[in-house]
Amino acid sequence: MKKLSILLVMIGLIFISFGGYELVKTNEAQKNSLAEAEALLTNETSAHQKSSTTVVETAKTYSPSTGDTVGILHIPRLDADLPIVEGTDEDDLAKGVGHYKGTAYPLQKDQIVLSGHRDTVFRRMGELVIGDILTVKLPYGDFSYEIVDTKVVDADDRTVIKSTAPKEVLTVTTCYPFSYIGNAPDRYIITALPIEHK
Repeated sequence: MKKLSILLVMIGLIFISFGGYELVKTNEAQKNSLAEAEALLTNETSAHQKSSTTVVETAKTYSPSTGDTVGILHIPRLDADLPIVEGTDEDDLAKGVGHYKGTAYPLQKDQIVLSGHRDTVFRRMGELVIGDILTVKLPYGDFSYEIVDTKVVDADDRTVIKSTAPKEVLTVTTCYPFSYIGNAPDRYIITALPIEHK
């Protein structure tokens, strides 16, 4: 019995150590991505002031490669600046908020989809309410959206990712329930509409 207890304690310590290592690794990756995003945005802003024509033209052709750090998601209510990375596979989501490949970017007049893990970048998303503002900061400008709806859907429900053209809609997704251990059965969906473009 004593050997079994020691074995269980050792197994528990291994799981805790692995979980701690993964958390530290993810936090470091997100910190690096945020620094990269801040540098990208600072360099673009200082390089030249963009006219509204230049911004619109840049937006039309903006299409980063998978894995690229592209900007920052600023959430005032949470006092959070989260790096946005192109792509939503595990490697991309370990670095920050993933932009769902194939969906639009601001000013492209279609649905923009951002996803993140509920236990990392989006752990406080349940604190957001209707009327809160989300700002997407990209090399070609800052774009603010007001939350107009939240809902919970089944994890396998892909109907929330669909063209909204010519209407621009920001959709933010994460796993739900927020405190669930393991693969969560649902998704928490936030819908936000543009309120201003700078």
